[in-house]
Amino acid sequence: MSKPPLNPDKTLAGIALDPQTLERVVPESRRPDGSIRKQRKIRPGFTPQEDIRRFRGTKQAQMDANTLPKGHVIGWVPPSSTTSTTASGKPMSKSAKKNAKRKEKRAEKQPDATVPDNWDDDDETPDGTVEAKSSPVVGDNKSTPTKQQPTADTNGLADQLKKLSV
Repeated sequence: MSKPPLNPDKTLAGIALDPQTLERVVPESRRPDGSIRKQRKIRPGFTPQEDIRRFRGTKQAQMDANTLPKGHVIGWVPPSSTTSTTASGKPMSKSAKKNAKRKEKRAEKQPDATVPDNWDDDDETPDGTVEAKSSPVVGDNKSTPTKQQPTADTNGLADQLKKLSV
């Protein structure tokens, strides 16, 4: 047989279960002057006023269950950690990991948008030089996309691929 717990679970009124007799009792305690209060037995079926829970209707109980914790801000989500877990604590699936990598690559490819100091001067470039504005001409073909010329890097890569194919 196991030993009884040193501090048995107590109700709000201080009633605990005596491990030897399995009766409900108020355990002995020490008064401030040093004397000891005797252990008191509680009749079976008796529930003191402190232990009676307050009655809550179904709607009130549901509202209590749905209340937000104190200090919670609606719409605020804590920053996600850098580990590969979702908000529910589950690890990310393969497709979710792929999508996250793709998203990171897209973010790296996007140029950094610089905010101009003065919005009135649309003619200035971010480095401070002034560009000359030209009005579009009706017959101008500048607006049509042009075919990109291969750069030296792509030419070198194409040469390497030709060497590899025998």
